[in-house]
Amino acid sequence: MEICSAPCADARGRRLARRWPESPPGPGARGALAVGRDAGEPCARRGARGSGWAANAKLAGAAVPVRARGRAAPLAAAALLAARAPGAGAADSQAFFHQWKSSHYDVVVGVLSARSNRELRDAIRNTWLKHSLRHPALSQRVLVKFIIGARGCDVPVEDREDPYSCRLLNISNPVLNQEIEAFSLSEEGSSGLSEARVVSVSFRVLHPIVITSLGVFYEASDKGFQRNITVKLYQAEQEEALFTARFSPPSCGVQVNKLWYKPVEQFILPESFEGTVVWESQDLHGLVSGNLHRVTVHDGGGVLRVITAGEGALPHEFMEGVEGVAGGFIYTIQEGDALLRSLHSRPQRLADHIRSLHEEDALLTEESSVHGDIVFVDVVDTYRNVPAKLLNFYRWTVETTSFSLLLKTDDDCYIDLEAVFKRISQKNLDGPNVWWGNFRLNWAVDRTGKWQELEYPSPAYPAFACGSGYVISRDIVNWLASNSGRLKTYQGEDVSMGIWMAAIGPRRYQDSLWLCEKTCETGMLSSPQYSPHELTELWELKGMCGDPCQCATR
Repeated sequence: MEICSAPCADARGRRLARRWPESPPGPGARGALAVGRDAGEPCARRGARGSGWAANAKLAGAAVPVRARGRAAPLAAAALLAARAPGAGAADSQAFFHQWKSSHYDVVVGVLSARSNRELRDAIRNTWLKHSLRHPALSQRVLVKFIIGARGCDVPVEDREDPYSCRLLNISNPVLNQEIEAFSLSEEGSSGLSEARVVSVSFRVLHPIVITSLGVFYEASDKGFQRNITVKLYQAEQEEALFTARFSPPSCGVQVNKLWYKPVEQFILPESFEGTVVWESQDLHGLVSGNLHRVTVHDGGGVLRVITAGEGALPHEFMEGVEGVAGGFIYTIQEGDALLRSLHSRPQRLADHIRSLHEEDALLTEESSVHGDIVFVDVVDTYRNVPAKLLNFYRWTVETTSFSLLLKTDDDCYIDLEAVFKRISQKNLDGPNVWWGNFRLNWAVDRTGKWQELEYPSPAYPAFACGSGYVISRDIVNWLASNSGRLKTYQGEDVSMGIWMAAIGPRRYQDSLWLCEKTCETGMLSSPQYSPHELTELWELKGMCGDPCQCATR
């Protein structure tokens, strides 16, 4: 049986007789109570984006799937394991589990938090959480838990493909100081004249490059080059091409092997750049093209990655024409000396990073022991893992707690729990099948950058509540927990909730007092993206004047 690093005391400060065992993972779950994606996703989207994880980004670019790498969870998990009496069987565990679960809470508050955000957690502990623990009515009705990934990413930030995931930037033996052909065809003939008049391929740059030429496939006969073809390179989601090459019988460029190339204006394409090359026939004939899975890609040692939907999969919504290769491009790797220095220093950087992770584990274990308000979920703590992280917290809540409603928020958010309870009573929001929040409608799907979404094929998301705060009823939490092993996670927990909820159609209650962006309004239920100092100032103002935004006497 897996053990969750449960707190020594509940959020009301009561010491528990012993720590409780965690239930085994459900079908398809990644680990025992395991959640996944990062812990401190900023509360707001769009206008309020750009804080939190983005602040450390080298360059806002493509988002890449997380590769979880095996490392032990914080020592708190081991401590809990040791806390169980030797030989305690399933019956003992179940008896204690039901005894502990008998305490009922009107609202469970789950606060998504990054491992490194200790100052934000302490700010909450000293403001609205402290107030709820001391409030004669709230203290018996609310349980507050911080949701933290059990493991940090063991790849140093400098060595990741992007700052939002844990995927190693796997560059080795880079091809420097020479031109590289991106694609080539084998002698067996993996290309042929197709019916497609428009063919495109997308790629991601993992280290700066310069494209010097664009090219097309064409095996010229004795009559020479007899086609009219346009090749354009676009930056992802941009309508205007960065540069264009036009091939025609009088202007066919230079032939290299089976490709004809023409030079283009040179731009440095930075790390995280995402682009698409589009070949378009101006004739009635289709293009000579090759299947992506049969064309040789020359990635320069790992600085270039082709993005493909995969054989049999639906093409990406933004793709033009047929996915494939009808030519190529020539490029050179930039900043070669800096790249070699980085590769040379990587082993020492990794050793230092692993040491700092162990120190972080120890600090988190101590923090959990002192405050008793952390739930560690069995995932690597990165931004991309936030949706899975939330699902596993739902499982934890259902398996360990008796409650009526669940409030989700983030660790950089101001929350007014008294106002939340008043609103619940006034609007009768304590019934089943309720989703109460401030909803985004027809929100466009991003195809690049921090909020990149390639798995959801529609141009807009279903309605979703802003992440600064929303409330769902227990029956919805039960459904999410029961299906956590089957639900697909998307790029953010807020949009993931919208997609998941579209399947069951909850009763949405729109309330603009759950603020989506960093602003202050009298009567607000939540407001996102504050620093620890700002959270403290808001709460002090509320304590003095009854309003976090202003004092009437000022």
